[in-house]
Amino acid sequence: MDYVLRTNALCKRYKDYKALNGLSMNVPKGAIYGFVGKNGAGKTTLIRLICGLQEPTSGGYTLYGTKNTDKEILKARRRMGAVVETPSIYLDMTAEDNLKQQYRILGLPSFDGLTDILKLVGLDNTGKKKAKNFSLGMRQRLGIAIALVGAPDFLVLDEPVNGLDPQGIIEIRELILKLNREQQITVLISSHILDELSKLATNYGFIDNGHIVKEISAEELEAACRKCVRLEVSDTKALVRVLDRMQIDYKIITDKTADMYAKVNISHLTAALSKENCEVISMQERDESLESYYVSLVGGGRNA
Repeated sequence: MDYVLRTNALCKRYKDYKALNGLSMNVPKGAIYGFVGKNGAGKTTLIRLICGLQEPTSGGYTLYGTKNTDKEILKARRRMGAVVETPSIYLDMTAEDNLKQQYRILGLPSFDGLTDILKLVGLDNTGKKKAKNFSLGMRQRLGIAIALVGAPDFLVLDEPVNGLDPQGIIEIRELILKLNREQQITVLISSHILDELSKLATNYGFIDNGHIVKEISAEELEAACRKCVRLEVSDTKALVRVLDRMQIDYKIITDKTADMYAKVNISHLTAALSKENCEVISMQERDESLESYYVSLVGGGRNA
């Protein structure tokens, strides 16, 4: 498999604080890689390192097979576009003038492709409207447009839907999918909105305390997020006795509810529970969410 980005035991220390602690990750070419972790887990630090904004304390990474210590890394980084933390836009400029400024910064000989980029991100009809009068979603799309100047084939987005309204989130999602599918751009997305990420990602990397605890494909994750039946009963102790006898995998949620991970004959189950004087109050099929999978993986805590 070809990889756009690979990191090897990457560490970044700020005095006594380790922001990255032996982080190793692999972003396949053509993927939409969901980078998931709590606040302070090291997501933005990793992005700043690969963008060349900071240097690692130890360990290293390769971008398109080029090591970060090689002189050619600058050339490899030209194939990458990034929106780190907040979009770097000039608020008193129009969308077109913002892009022209980026063309100049990159030293490009002409403004070829500028109109196509504006059209791609849905900002081709903004005319003389200045960026300060754009909605948050429009500013985010302008930030992505600026990152697309120079025709990169690797796009790094740090919390791209943070603070957006539902319509803005949909627009960014559709744009990312379009860039990936139609332009063959590999995308690395740092996000804490896990439900939204699950609609995009082909691969995931879960980071906790500065290191990757799990890398998994969307297909593998779907298999891991097992379907279950959520049971509400009058007595979970009785339910446990019955499920143990039936050798059915389960998880107790509360003193009244449990998740059962197997297809079972409902009549047999309710009859067995009845003998234990246990009543079934409700029963509902459900899937384990990406969020609950993540929480179980890193041991709880607030997602970010």
